[in-house]
Amino acid sequence: MREVPFEEYLEFIKEHDHVIIGNQKIEIGRPILIKTFQPQNFKLETTTVWSFPDRGKWATHHANAKYRGNWAPQVPRNLILQYTKPGDTVLDAFLGSGTTLIECKLLGRHGIGVDINYEALMVAWDRLNFEYDPRKEAQPTLSSYLGMKENVEWVEPQIRLYHGDARNLDELEDESIDLIATHPPYAGIIGYTKKAGSPVDGDLSNVKSINDFVLEMKKAAEEFYRVLKPGKYAAILMGDTRRHRHYVPIAFRVMKAFLEAGFILKEDIIKVQHHMRGTEPWKTRKRDFYLISHEHLFVFRKPEKGERLQKFQESRVV
Repeated sequence: MREVPFEEYLEFIKEHDHVIIGNQKIEIGRPILIKTFQPQNFKLETTTVWSFPDRGKWATHHANAKYRGNWAPQVPRNLILQYTKPGDTVLDAFLGSGTTLIECKLLGRHGIGVDINYEALMVAWDRLNFEYDPRKEAQPTLSSYLGMKENVEWVEPQIRLYHGDARNLDELEDESIDLIATHPPYAGIIGYTKKAGSPVDGDLSNVKSINDFVLEMKKAAEEFYRVLKPGKYAAILMGDTRRHRHYVPIAFRVMKAFLEAGFILKEDIIKVQHHMRGTEPWKTRKRDFYLISHEHLFVFRKPEKGERLQKFQESRVV
């Protein structure tokens, strides 16, 4: 891991006005119009089925519309508000375009982002390049979002980005993270990184073998377990796929890898998918299978030290 400071982004945009990620041209270095910093009429989810037909466009989220595979900001917002308090530290080890850390910045949480794709970090810094002071917001619900009381001084969240691999978080100390919220790539579906025409070494989105992908995700799970504080949560959004017209439950295999790493399964949330480019061509074709339109948002808990785990046995073994 190598820290990539904001100043490095400023140097990068002197010579680059865009990057290419997943065959998409992503513009950077231009001012991003912000109409509102917070969502209107936001409510925390209360069930295990989440559906967001309209992807959030507050703050700089609307600028990430072309970034394939990023999650709707409603997902990390719900996780951050449910499982952390202001001043806590949130890690996204597959950062992508920075959606999770934008929410950290808006909600008063410190954020750490890691990505194996250097150019993704440039996009993330670009989207994080705004000033925000919640005391200037007029929304009455904002104080409840932040857990703030009157006359409590607002402290700017610390944001750190690293060029590195989720399987080796060597710059992060043991038990230093309050929440992990991340959306890993899916095996062989969208290739995010290219360098001189070839995939970047170690990019999990280019792993074709499901078995190899799950083995590599287990390495990430073990690192997540190491850096997460006892009693805290790790949330990952995973999808499944089809091969030879038959269902391949990648998500459940990854879930098992996390359980083997020592985690306890707290929640399995069904995230409904909308506006999927990959399934559009199939909608008008005759087929003998259903289109996959959901993902699994697994929330895992790291046990407390000395905690008796027998009562959680059914949530620890598959």
